[in-house]
Amino acid sequence: MEYKTLISVPELSAHFDDPNWAIIDCRFTLGNGERGYQDYLRGHIPGAIYAHLDNDLCCPIIPGVTGRHPLPSVEQMVDKFSAWGIDARVQVVAYDDWPGVGLPVAARLWWMLRYSGHMKVAVLDGGWVNWLSESFPVQTMVGKRPGRLFDPHIQPGLLAGSDEVEKIRLAQGFCVADARSADRYRGENETIDPIAGHIPGAVSLPFANNLSSQGTFHSQADLREIYETALGTLPAERVVFYCGSGVTAAVNVLGIAHAGLGTARLYAGSWSEWITDPSRPVE
Repeated sequence: MEYKTLISVPELSAHFDDPNWAIIDCRFTLGNGERGYQDYLRGHIPGAIYAHLDNDLCCPIIPGVTGRHPLPSVEQMVDKFSAWGIDARVQVVAYDDWPGVGLPVAARLWWMLRYSGHMKVAVLDGGWVNWLSESFPVQTMVGKRPGRLFDPHIQPGLLAGSDEVEKIRLAQGFCVADARSADRYRGENETIDPIAGHIPGAVSLPFANNLSSQGTFHSQADLREIYETALGTLPAERVVFYCGSGVTAAVNVLGIAHAGLGTARLYAGSWSEWITDPSRPVE
């Protein structure tokens, strides 16, 4: 069986020692970039390797040009995925410790692999906290996987750039949706980016809405209701999600896919890239 959106803790527990399964720990705390790796060293899912948001899932920031977490180049992604032992045979499972102190970085890796054409990738529902709560094994030894050759099949339709967002943000038949919290969308309590507000025409659809009070994703039926209420009958392919830097918006892309509604698009540069150009409007 292939897992393409979410996987439960019991389902993963049956495969953590399978060489054709790659488990990737994506824990990362904004403002304390090394905490995730230190937490990984203190304990992780057996066999898991660690992916650092800034060092592995981003390329260097270009001040005044890129957002806070720019996507790596295709070549950089291929090199990284190959080093992690991922090829077409491998089922990838990414996890983090969101909700909690960390960001939902597992969804970012999930999106990057799908963008690269690898669909056998899922996010661990409930993440590290859920793994611990069900008393499954924990390992402290650093995980290693033999390298494999990752063969990319880039899906350009999954990615939107700032020029396209500018073109469609007010267009009928499209939707640009802001995945940040509602207060940041309104321009309130902005503590991360130098300019507050949102892209004019964007609707607010916070990424945290995907989760239940237990810290796991809502059921597929509930997710469908959330997205259909917000987007009506608009096809997912005509929806572009953004957030602060292209990380948390991937949770919405994951949520809408798990709901069975299709594949939305990601504006990876997001708000932190949008505001680098003073000619772009802000509301």
